[in-house]
Amino acid sequence: MSRLSLTAAAVLLVLLPAAITPGAAAAAPGGPTGAGPTTFALIGDTPYGDAQRVVFPALVSDVNADPKVRVVLHAGDVKSGSSTCDDARFADLAALYDTFADPFVITPGDNEWTDCHRSAAGGYLPTERLAAFREVFYPELGTSLGRRTMTMTAQPVEQPDHAAYVENVRFTRSDVVFATVHVVGSENDLEPWSQLPGGDRPVERLAEFEARRAANLAWIDAAFEQARAEDAAGVVLMLQAEPVDSAGFTVERTRIVAQARDLGRPVLLIHGDEHVYEVEREYAGVSNLTRLETFGDTATEWLAVTVDPRTPEVFSWEPRSVG
Repeated sequence: MSRLSLTAAAVLLVLLPAAITPGAAAAAPGGPTGAGPTTFALIGDTPYGDAQRVVFPALVSDVNADPKVRVVLHAGDVKSGSSTCDDARFADLAALYDTFADPFVITPGDNEWTDCHRSAAGGYLPTERLAAFREVFYPELGTSLGRRTMTMTAQPVEQPDHAAYVENVRFTRSDVVFATVHVVGSENDLEPWSQLPGGDRPVERLAEFEARRAANLAWIDAAFEQARAEDAAGVVLMLQAEPVDSAGFTVERTRIVAQARDLGRPVLLIHGDEHVYEVEREYAGVSNLTRLETFGDTATEWLAVTVDPRTPEVFSWEPRSVG
């Protein structure tokens, strides 16, 4: 063997162990699956209208420039409630989100489907807009948007009885189970579709609500079941709307509270909808459950959330401003 070949072989032997050690998992899209820390960017209710759409690329650049960020989570509402729900807007925004360097994971908001019955939004049938939103923002089952994509577990694969809910996904990073759950504002679609031509369609609306509620409850349970099975350090649930104690949310709230209390490890409930950065520890009286609402109606602020299972609290965050 030549001296050059011997040198190449020696280099290969040095590099090979590093490639197969557990630490190599840190290179996975979205962050490490093991005990290392992960930072994710949390946004929601943005861009909220055409003016914020214009400046949104600066937010993308700010997030992309942060070397610690490994995944971007969007808590729903890609537009304001009074802007149109047309296909062109959906396509434009999905392409915009695809400019994030890291995996981009979104849960739907009410403005992109539930509220599309409004005249200002186009007077669409909400269930038709939800189908259109799914086609654009979840083009490949279990795969994120973003320039660097990430594979996730999608509800239709694991729970075929809920085959429509491609938006409900789950993944594990930093020894924490993440799950998106399709819970939205406008009382979780209990508010009438009053501005539809011909008026509300209560039978169709309530059927949608009940089917989605069943899917969401099954998916919440699955996230906590996985956390127990894997002895995970914690759970992150992302919803668009806060599950307050009202008709549209009480059942989901009760399930989340019970599961979090039973798990006994840090649970972070993140959402948007109200456009106020807010933190509520010991949510609903559960010591290990924290509610974190992200900024909304802005394209200049976001939250950098770090997950570190080596720390007792597991979750920490700090606000960031663009520019």
